[in-house]
Amino acid sequence: MEKVIVSFCVIGLLFLQSSYPGYKPVQDVDDFRKKFTVAAAAVKDIKADFTQKKTLVALTETITSKGTLWFKQTDKVRMDYTTPFVYKMIINGDNMLVKDAQKETRMSARSNKLLQQVNRIMIDCMQGSLLESKDFSNRVFENDSYYLLELTPTSKNLQQFFSTIIVTVEKKDNSPHIIELNESGGDKTIISLSNKKVNMALPDEVFSF
Repeated sequence: MEKVIVSFCVIGLLFLQSSYPGYKPVQDVDDFRKKFTVAAAAVKDIKADFTQKKTLVALTETITSKGTLWFKQTDKVRMDYTTPFVYKMIINGDNMLVKDAQKETRMSARSNKLLQQVNRIMIDCMQGSLLESKDFSNRVFENDSYYLLELTPTSKNLQQFFSTIIVTVEKKDNSPHIIELNESGGDKTIISLSNKKVNMALPDEVFSF
């Protein structure tokens, strides 16, 4: 019986280690969470180029978009899409703006619980505070250059929309590198950041409507 238990433990450990090739589990997650929260809080703002890949199961294709992203603590995100279409999305606190060449739409997250959740997830991904959220269980992995945060929704509201959220964070400055949103229906969105500039003292006007 002891041999069987040991075998199951070994198999479980191998499965955990092989979940993300090239990564190993962080041993002391509680200690990591405390240190990471402090380190991520030091990232006051970010400007970066981004590439977004949206995979739609129904269409069996991947749509690739590119543009520029800005983030400022604690509740401001702006994404200007330049390819293949030109439009912008701005999150400023509880308010959101989506604008293209033909139409401008303003929304308040306070009147829409889903929008409020999406806003919160985007902000938390950018500032590394998802580990503190009670809406997710989490596992943490690492390699020499990155941390990988795997977050699984525990609230029924979020489970309707997301199966997992995976955030890859650069160790050198504790800023996000890749944000992967896996939807319950099978669609997937991957946002990769490059040419990042951290703590530029971005003015609030960047996020004004």
